Amino acid sequence: MTSIEQYGQFETSWCPGCGNFPLLESLKKALMRLDLPPHRVMVSSGIGQAAKAPHYMHCHMFNGLHGRSLPVAQGMKMANPEMTVICQSGDGCVYGEGGNHFLAAIRRNMDITLLVHDNQIYGLTKGQASPTTQRGHVTKTQPGGAPSEAFNPVAVAVAMKAGFVARAFTGEPEHLTEMIVQAVSHPGFSLVDIFQPCVSFNKVNTFGWYKEHCRIIEDHDPTDWASAMALADEFGERIPLGVLYRGERPVLATSMPLARHRYGADALVAVLESYA
Repeated sequence: MTSIEQYGQFETSWCPGCGNFPLLESLKKALMRLDLPPHRVMVSSGIGQAAKAPHYMHCHMFNGLHGRSLPVAQGMKMANPEMTVICQSGDGCVYGEGGNHFLAAIRRNMDITLLVHDNQIYGLTKGQASPTTQRGHVTKTQPGGAPSEAFNPVAVAVAMKAGFVARAFTGEPEHLTEMIVQAVSHPGFSLVDIFQPCVSFNKVNTFGWYKEHCRIIEDHDPTDWASAMALADEFGERIPLGVLYRGERPVLATSMPLARHRYGADALVAVLESYA
């Protein structure tokens, strides 16, 4: 039986009170509940405070370029389909620099789970508006307020009929753990957009703000696409948390896993010589 201790405890570079702490703990608890030992888990991330999370876990990991966590995660799954592949990074990394990869991953529907640490701000680079920053939010680089409408990732994912779309909040840790368990268990692409407050650079969307506005949905049929679209579009006085949409789509097969191939030194030399 997998224990949470197997995933380790590490000193982090996160600010005290950062929402990344409970998010990481919920992820470890979810993997424990799924009885997934560290050697069966691969985590991909990009750049940012959220992208440091894999450094604080005992598991296979790859910390890549800004916005490029999803291509790496898909490559991981193609190379070894038997592994559980989780991609995690921030709202700026995934929805900004990596926005095109986000759309492509939904279309491909490979069996990977995307956990987005959504604090509605760029935290690592000290507080610029991110794609999910609300219009009018004053930041250091937008002193007149963010001029653009906020990107709604769950609405886009539901509109594209991604296989599993959920929203969660680090202030509801048990619910968050359950959302991660369901996402990892779902065959195909899964998205969990996770609100987690940035205590240093977002003084608007605070822990208290999320507590006041978020609600766990009840009596919702996640297979009802029209109902899911209506819920995904809600972002105001009340923001729904939970599984917004769940659908069945063909999963992109990985019929030729690279992990089962064995290439010796002679094969490598032959490839190198062919380019000489």
